[in-house]
Amino acid sequence: MGKVELDIGIDPELLAQAKRLGISVAGMSETQLRLHLQKIDPAGAEERARRWTEENAEALKAYRERVEKRGVFGDDLRTW
Repeated sequence: MGKVELDIGIDPELLAQAKRLGISVAGMSETQLRLHLQKIDPAGAEERARRWTEENAEALKAYRERVEKRGVFGDDLRTW
């Protein structure tokens, strides 16, 4: 999925604090928007999840088959 550019206004002190802490404002904005949309539009979130599952069905199937055949990475290192 491509990205679009968005210009927003933000409190300069908040931006400076985020930069000091190494927080990606763009990444944070997208993450928080996703979380907010899930809360206010759960049906939309379910639809996106359904579409994602549909679009990735082939890869998921291949992964499951690989795990059935070879196990998961690190199985031989487990002590429990």
